Amino acid sequence: MNIQQVIDDISADVRARLPEMAGEVASYIPALAEVEGEQFAMAVHTVDGQSYVSGDSEQNFSIQSVSKVLTLTLALQRYGDTLWQRVGKEPSGTAFNSLTQLEFEQGIPRNPFINAGAIVTCDALYSRLSAPTHHMLATVRQLSGNPRININQRVSRSEYQHRHRNAAMAYLMASFNNFENEVEEVLKVYFGFCAIEMNCAELARTFSYLANRGVDVASKRRILAAKQNSQLNSLLFTSGLYDAAGDFAYRVGMPGKSGVGGAIIGVVPGKFTVAVWSPKLNEYGNSSAGIYALEQFADRLKLQLF
Repeated sequence: MNIQQVIDDISADVRARLPEMAGEVASYIPALAEVEGEQFAMAVHTVDGQSYVSGDSEQNFSIQSVSKVLTLTLALQRYGDTLWQRVGKEPSGTAFNSLTQLEFEQGIPRNPFINAGAIVTCDALYSRLSAPTHHMLATVRQLSGNPRININQRVSRSEYQHRHRNAAMAYLMASFNNFENEVEEVLKVYFGFCAIEMNCAELARTFSYLANRGVDVASKRRILAAKQNSQLNSLLFTSGLYDAAGDFAYRVGMPGKSGVGGAIIGVVPGKFTVAVWSPKLNEYGNSSAGIYALEQFADRLKLQLF
């Protein structure tokens, strides 16, 4: 099937529906609240290096929680299975910024894709890297093929200024001895990761290794061991869209990760990664148009992982 035609058709469909589609841009981060909500982009990057784009494909956006996949990837490179002593592998069943569950489970976050889990994973990275932000940017620039990718400092500062709930989670983990570094310094790094900016085509290319048994499609460099890559995709399938992961698995049927900037990545192992971006979010913090587009994409291409 012609992938370009499929995503062009979906893009046109979404464009027609966007004005009436439910959802609002993220408002709890002021810099994100200013983004125009009725935008949409879609991109596919195949394991043989082909790229297909549609919609607002040149528009940059902050990837937000999609960055948690990269944080986990870098941490797994350095810790392997010992990382799971500090963070769990189970779906949360609660909001991505829940404090209640963290308190009940004595400072061990349920998984690395909720905020507490990503923050403690970032803390682990901070312990092993002398310049974690520099290392992350170098990694993203290589994987995306764009050496100019950078952090939107305005978004990063805005998130840090409104850090109170995330800081509460970090200090709570510290109270349970599950934090190794200065909380405020780790949070600055964490928000910097979230504020990395790229476009939809670059996002799909960045995560090509997830569809290619842990090997970056462009450089042929191994990013993760094949087993680690499979395990990461399993975690994305069960936990990548917070407490809407089950609905996403049912409707779309692929591993995925969302961010409140409006991006979602999806993975079809052995075939391609697909990225969508549209800033209007549903009640779970996932892109309304993005979910719809990925469901249509899976239906049109008859993608069945099971």
